Amino acid sequence: MSAIGSPRQTITIDTLKTNVELAKQVQTHLVRLGLLDPPVDGKFGQYSTQALKEFQALMRLPELNEQTLKALSEVKEAVPLQLGNDFASRIIKYMRQKQYFVAVGDRKYNIVYVEGASWDGIPNDDRFNQWNDRRIVIEIASGTPKILGNWVATTEPGEHYTVHPMNPQGAARIAFGQYQAWQVGIHGESEPHEALIQTGTVKVYRDFNKDGFRTGDTLDVGNGFGINQHWGYDMALVDRSSAGCLVGQSRDSHKVFMQLIKQDRRYQLSNHYIYMTTVVPGDELAKTFPA
Repeated sequence: MSAIGSPRQTITIDTLKTNVELAKQVQTHLVRLGLLDPPVDGKFGQYSTQALKEFQALMRLPELNEQTLKALSEVKEAVPLQLGNDFASRIIKYMRQKQYFVAVGDRKYNIVYVEGASWDGIPNDDRFNQWNDRRIVIEIASGTPKILGNWVATTEPGEHYTVHPMNPQGAARIAFGQYQAWQVGIHGESEPHEALIQTGTVKVYRDFNKDGFRTGDTLDVGNGFGINQHWGYDMALVDRSSAGCLVGQSRDSHKVFMQLIKQDRRYQLSNHYIYMTTVVPGDELAKTFPA
């Protein structure tokens, strides 16, 4: 990061709001440190300001000056990670290997779905139309990843919408990966409830042959698929509860999920915050980072 004036020169947030190149440099490091969600855009708004102030607090740098910028470029970890072999650590290791963004800091939550895994991350048979996936919320407040929520879920459409898809090209089955694509809103008409509503782009596979697998299916990319994160109406089987959404089985667990993620500092800053979510294959996770 290039120097500006003397090491004691005061730099204001207004400076960063008007100096696009400097703002991009600062954002790049804040993203690298897990304090700011991507993308780097040079627009130093409320999330960037919050992340920078958090960095200053962590580094005990009360003044915003060239020393702060120097520290940003030199510090390898704002919150040094302490990863073990527990389920949370294995997920974070996998995310880092895939170069996915990992949020660190107090009340900054990582939403992760692990497909085809039990509560402890051990792969299961991942049978079609079954609740055999996990919806997980991880916080890394002081370096050690902690699972704050771990609920039964599905990442796949149920039998009804696989056989009778809402899209003629086939039911949507989300592609593994990380997406910045959800905001708090209301899902459903017969039983409307608070949920995370898709507002950004995701990738899905269209199950045209209705076999319940992604293999050989066509990839579809878009932001109008309605891949929401809602509840599964306490149904014993997935069936009609999902047409391809990311669904927690029970109403009660979903309410806890929503209450938790709304405590995220970024959502508290703005209720228009766009949540990031990572979808992970349980078998690959277990093979790469075994328990």
